[in-house]
Amino acid sequence: MAASFGVSSAAVALADHAVKSSAFPLPSLTVIRSEARPISGRVNRSRKAGKISTHAVAAQTENPASAASKPGHEVLLFEALREGLEEEMERDPRVCIFGEDVGHYGGSYKVSKGLADKYGDLRVLDTPIAENSFTGMAVGAAMTGLRPVVEGMNMGFLLLAFNQISDNCGMLHYTSGGQFTIPTVIRGPGGVGRQLGAEHSQRLESYFQSIPGIQMVACSTPYNAKGLMKAAIRSENPVVLFEHVLLYNLKERIPDEEYVVSLEEAEMVRPGEHVTILTYSRMRYHVMQAAKTLVNKGYDPEVIDIRSLKPFDLYTIGNSVKKTHKVLIVEECMRTGGIGASLTAAINENFNDYLDAPIVCLSSQDVPTPYAGTLEEWTVVQPAQIVTAVEHLCR
Repeated sequence: MAASFGVSSAAVALADHAVKSSAFPLPSLTVIRSEARPISGRVNRSRKAGKISTHAVAAQTENPASAASKPGHEVLLFEALREGLEEEMERDPRVCIFGEDVGHYGGSYKVSKGLADKYGDLRVLDTPIAENSFTGMAVGAAMTGLRPVVEGMNMGFLLLAFNQISDNCGMLHYTSGGQFTIPTVIRGPGGVGRQLGAEHSQRLESYFQSIPGIQMVACSTPYNAKGLMKAAIRSENPVVLFEHVLLYNLKERIPDEEYVVSLEEAEMVRPGEHVTILTYSRMRYHVMQAAKTLVNKGYDPEVIDIRSLKPFDLYTIGNSVKKTHKVLIVEECMRTGGIGASLTAAINENFNDYLDAPIVCLSSQDVPTPYAGTLEEWTVVQPAQIVTAVEHLCR
């Protein structure tokens, strides 16, 4: 338990400085609702392992001249995460980073690159290889008034800090009678891809979903990656931000002006009439690839990136179910006890009367992820399976 509350003297000094500092104006903020922005993806790289269609989300291919004339700027997803993190560190001196190699190395996927040089070793803290210790230290730092961001080099490694995330992050606000808030962001890469083997290819969303007291979101585009990062840092709740290892090199044009994305809202990716497809993270691109085939076959699928894994945006989901009366869930999480299982239960409980067919859920197989590339692909849902499932649902 001592590790959960241990705070270094440097962290205490930083907290005192941040709280006492008078230079802490909060700028006016433009909040952009994701539903109001045009659907775009402009993905310019593909990954062999996932066979992600390079223009699965884009309405049309743009030439460089027309793209350059549009407002905003193009970033890769990992750069968008860094932009959000850097803007919040600039805005709020209480924001700090904990993790392995997050300092001068810049993080395992370069999300914190350059931040140690700009903000110093007190705010960008390289830690030993001890997830339980530095996650516990972040919890203690949050209790003193800081707003730590914990990077797990891989989400699978954060199982070593499950006690700190569950018993401390999730429960301390309640068990202290409201005396403490734990404004902590826990983030890192996960998911299947790049033949990283079983221990580095885990999908742990459902593990953390069962913890009371935390929120969970999953980013899928550079736009929502930056917006969710900023919103998570500003939240008074502990937030787990899931990133996918195969999506870091997605490119998209995002606004120059500041924006945040709601932690509790789904994103309408493609309006439709015939069937509601609910998905998130990397599977969004498999669904959009399948949607092209479905449209050519005469189907009109509605695609929703649920984005908020806890709590679910049942308002957006419910309105879609009431319109289409059919639901297909596509996830990379495991089938047994996965996000899809929880979402199926929520839809059946709240919107059962509007369903014309049983909910269909396509999930990863309940096996450790193989190293061999071909076998790895077989463990996760592929676009052809999505097409077949929709055809069966709409008969």
